[in-house]
Formats: sequence, C-alpha cells, structure tokens
Amino acid sequence: MVVVLSVLSTKKEWGLRETWRARLKTLGLGAGIALASILIWSSLGADDGIAEVLARHGEVLEGRFIEVPCSEDYDGHRRFEGCTPRKCGRGVTDVVISREEAERIRRVAEKGFSLGGSDGGASILDLHSGALSVGKHFVNLYRYFGDKIKTIFSEEDFQLYRDVRRKVQLTIAEAFGIRASALSLTKPTFFSRINSSEALTAHDEYWHAHVDKVTYGSFDYTSLLYLSDYQEDFGGGRFVFLEEGANRTVEPRAGRVSFFTSGSENLHRVEKVRWGTRYAITIAFTCNPDHGIEDPAFT
Repeated sequence: MVVVLSVLSTKKEWGLRETWRARLKTLGLGAGIALASILIWSSLGADDGIAEVLARHGEVLEGRFIEVPCSEDYDGHRRFEGCTPRKCGRGVTDVVISREEAERIRRVAEKGFSLGGSDGGASILDLHSGALSVGKHFVNLYRYFGDKIKTIFSEEDFQLYRDVRRKVQLTIAEAFGIRASALSLTKPTFFSRINSSEALTAHDEYWHAHVDKVTYGSFDYTSLLYLSDYQEDFGGGRFVFLEEGANRTVEPRAGRVSFFTSGSENLHRVEKVRWGTRYAITIAFTCNPDHGIEDPAFT
C-alpha cells in the first residue's frame, strides 16, 4: 500500500473524520466508553485506587509479565485457534526497543506533528490512514499536504517504523505463546502527543477508562511504545490498569514497550498530563486477517 500517493474522495475524507471521532472517544483520546467500564472505574475512584507500580521509570526491565483471567469479550467475536487469547495478561519490557530507536521514531512523530496538532491537549498522527489532528479537527495529511509530504518523511523513516512494529509483534507472540505470523497489524495504530493544554473538544479528553476490545472489535493485543520519559519530559500521564483494590501503573520510559490482551481483563486509563509533553505510539494487533492493515510505505 503506497500511502503517500493515496488520494481519498470527499466521501472517504468524511469517513476518516467520523471514524477517528469514534475511535478517539475510547482510546484515552475521547470520552465514549462502555457503560460497564465507566461503572467499574467510578467504583474504584480516580487515582485513589492505585496500589502498585508495575514498572517504574528508573527500572530497566528485561521482561515483567502478569497473567490475569481472560474476560468474555472475545466470545462475541470469531475465534482463531492458536491466536485468539486464551492466556491473558500484561507485560512490560525495556530491552526490545533501544532508547536510540525510540529517539529516532520520536523524531518521525515530531515531523508529522509539525504539520498540525490539536488546539487541545491531545494530538494523533496515523501514518496508515493519514489522520492528523489540526486545530479542533482531523485532516488526511497525504491529501491535505500533497507532495510536501515527500520533503517531511523519508524511506528511512518508514523502514524504522516497520522495524519497530516487527519487534513489538515478536515480543507479543513470544509472551503469549502464539505464532507471530498469526498476528496482523490493525487500526487504529498511531502516534500520540499529549500535553497539559486545556481540553477543547471531546477528542482531547484522553483520561477516560476504556476497554480496547469493546470499542474496536478487531483488537486482540494492544501495545504502547513510549517515546518520552515520565518525570523528565512530563509529569502525570502514567498508564493505569484498573483493578478493584489493586490498580497498577506503568511509568513511561523512552523505549519501554507495554503490551496486553485487549479485553476487559485490562480495563485502563491514562492520567492527565500535568506538565511537559508525552509521546507514544499505539500498535494494535488482530487475529483476524480480514481486519489487518499493511505497514505504511514511502514512494
């Protein structure tokens, strides 16, 4: 798929905008979440229920994994033997992506965000669909900026992106005992940039609890690669797994990969960023090849 040369019709542009409105509401970049998730989160409180840090910023983790019982969320979807989660949990590693790689891919994100960015606190950049936050809206950067894109991104940028995705995919496959080839990249997979600016639209409200599988039926495994450092580049913004009496946090660290099965067993939220800027990339995988997307390419 040659994304730089993709041209969307007006109808597709509208669809892109509407799709991201729906997606951002539950990704920690919007307000809409499943009612059950809201009730669970409300019963736990905001940050008061945090009882344990799963991964501290100062640690360098070769691998930390917690297995949890799978939810029933997967039962309502087509199952793929040897891929659909039967072993569920969450893991963190600091040795899959180097800090140097994280710095390089952050520069790719910064190139894209230099073309726009939300007026509120949360911006997204999706190199697959071309969705980019601009002001209070979204544009398709490939259509909106045309040939200028060729002066912004390079083939090396897209190759780095593909290499990082492959490393994360292999890590997830090994942790859950499945074949890497059984996993397909799925949408939305995107960069996020969050700062302490006041939220101006619902899309900027990234702090709400949500369940990925409930919102995006295609999600089976979710991962986040952090591209900036908690307490150094930003304050707040920790990732919180919500559990009754035992909430667990992941403190972002450049190069840290956090991954988990996408069902209700991993209800989660992101704390509000109090200062600075938090960069990350969300990379999602599905077991259903019909819901797969290809890596972005440059030409």
